[in-house]
Amino acid sequence: MQLDCMIMHNESQEKSGVSHVTNHNDESSLRVQAELAYGREYAEFLRESPTSFHAAAQIASQLEEAGFSRQDPAEEWDASEGGHYLVSGGAVMAWRVPQGAGPLSSFAIVGAHTDSPTFRLKPSPDSTAYGFAQVNVEPYGGIVPNSWLNREMGIAGRLVLLDGSEVLVRTDAIMVIPQLAPHLDRGSVEKLVLDRQKHLHPVWALPPERSGAQEAPQILATVAAYAKVQPEQIAGFDLFAYDAQGPQIVQNTFIASGRQDNLSSVFAGLTALLNVESAAIQVFAAFDHEEVGSQTATGAQGPLLEMTLRRIAGALGASEEQYYQMIARSTCISADAGHSINPNYAEYHDPDQYPVAGRGPIIKINANQRYCTDAAGQALWLRSAYAMGEDTQEFVSNNAVSCGTTIGPLTATRLGIQTVDVGIPLLSMHSARELAAISDCYGLSRVLMGYWSIAE
Repeated sequence: MQLDCMIMHNESQEKSGVSHVTNHNDESSLRVQAELAYGREYAEFLRESPTSFHAAAQIASQLEEAGFSRQDPAEEWDASEGGHYLVSGGAVMAWRVPQGAGPLSSFAIVGAHTDSPTFRLKPSPDSTAYGFAQVNVEPYGGIVPNSWLNREMGIAGRLVLLDGSEVLVRTDAIMVIPQLAPHLDRGSVEKLVLDRQKHLHPVWALPPERSGAQEAPQILATVAAYAKVQPEQIAGFDLFAYDAQGPQIVQNTFIASGRQDNLSSVFAGLTALLNVESAAIQVFAAFDHEEVGSQTATGAQGPLLEMTLRRIAGALGASEEQYYQMIARSTCISADAGHSINPNYAEYHDPDQYPVAGRGPIIKINANQRYCTDAAGQALWLRSAYAMGEDTQEFVSNNAVSCGTTIGPLTATRLGIQTVDVGIPLLSMHSARELAAISDCYGLSRVLMGYWSIAE
């Protein structure tokens, strides 16, 4: 993957006004081309990452292609010069050790998360009602329920077999949550109320009458066929619904897709890591389970990042005291999607300061530390943006609207590292399909490149 900055100045440009305008137009055209190229690669990453497990596999594949070596956590830690990574479920830790790194080095960390709100299959996923076969699911994270109605959904995730091996699987469009027609409930046109147990129950087949040897279709048997394994081999599964429509670039301006919260940050961080080196030890932390609180072995409240940092330091010969010195010299950018102002609901934003899609990535600020950005973090973010000539915006909540949070405060609390919360401004966050400006996605990756380029 190559991210061409495309922002160039012609040192030999003529001094006439016409020549100056022509070169400016050329620069603008190159920028648009670079954004679209990035948007297409991003769309493909989204398409191939229907779950956190698939996203982790995609990250690992691109790191391998770039020459990163895979670390087995059960083996001696590798902190030799160059790139390394480990995969743990739906999470990935990647790091690049610069030449001459040692106990006096610092870490420059970019954090993101691979999971998104969706539906997870229950342990007994089959049920039938009134002649329909249905899939038993439960909401995962803060879904927007109505956005999943009438959408063709596939099933994806991992199967764990009896021998302990894991298989990634992804079906085609296989199920739909049908909405009640307005003729049957006139009030639902004005006010839609959905019971998460009764109304968010996908339909996927028409079972035969149970007679003789005939059996109702089994969803796991169908999933197993896609995975090319026998159903009786499956010992456990982590299976989720995903929007089968796939990402779509709209007017060469927007990208419409599910899971942009937070694959927009994951892809930006990965792309930046693959395109710029640093004097600091670069660390890219793609956590899982942020949407359900991060309190897991692969979540931001778990030990994965701290373990990675400690083992890097130890492999470089750092003592316990020197490790804490390394931490004191380190910084972290927590990248997670934020909210663009929605022109149809402007009253939910601060009336005097709000981010607009297409005007650059955002830095997120909250007085109550729901985001951990402070003045030092603002300065770090601005230096990173200035290094690449990128625009940036601020996001602060309307005082009457509750504020979300992300992995930034968790990382800062656990490690004591200077951390700043950033992201891209999204429309329709947490819905089955979210909308982002391609230019913001590209801009975020460039600012992250700037961060690593200035880190010492």
